[in-house]
Amino acid sequence: PYRGCEHGCIYCYARPSHSYVGLSPGLDFETRLFYKADAPRVLRETLARRGYRCKPIMLGANTDPYQPVERRLLVTRGILEVLAECRHPVAVITKGALIVRDLDLLADLARDRLVSVAVSITTLDAATKRTLEPRAASGGARLRVVSELAAAGVPVGVMVAPVVPAVTDHELEHILEAAASAGARSAGYVVLRLPYEVKTLFREWLEEHHPD
Repeated sequence: PYRGCEHGCIYCYARPSHSYVGLSPGLDFETRLFYKADAPRVLRETLARRGYRCKPIMLGANTDPYQPVERRLLVTRGILEVLAECRHPVAVITKGALIVRDLDLLADLARDRLVSVAVSITTLDAATKRTLEPRAASGGARLRVVSELAAAGVPVGVMVAPVVPAVTDHELEHILEAAASAGARSAGYVVLRLPYEVKTLFREWLEEHHPD
């Protein structure tokens, strides 16, 4: 749905994608956003093609489909409406609490086992969250998302992502315990990967906040 992301996570592997359109992987990535206004229409046309072969669609593999601008633009909701109407499988990954707005569509899809959600949780420490993911939902808010999705019958898991060595790796077991208590059915993790353009941003943060 979106290119660029308001959450501003300093480690985001999607940042270099902004350079494809001549913009900075730094501040531009967080403030100069692109959105697919006609995504629901194009999706509906694609699904209607004679040669279309059904396979799950992933929302959120690059940038978050539930970043704050989605409240106004409703691109992600429009996509889900088409998928629900067509009974088409979808998977969603997000660190945005806004996903609970669409519980009606997600629960409808879940009744036919057509949806799964992964909530990304990097840290439960508020100070670490503020510096790593300045405008994303808090860890506690994301656990509440897990709980609400589970209560609505939506299959939900947690991705501990990224695991940042010497910064967040000590939280792994605690995050998994909290996720299980909230109703997560599955969990996974991804170790930090820094594309070339992101290394400088992350190194500056690390030197400032973790000089040792």
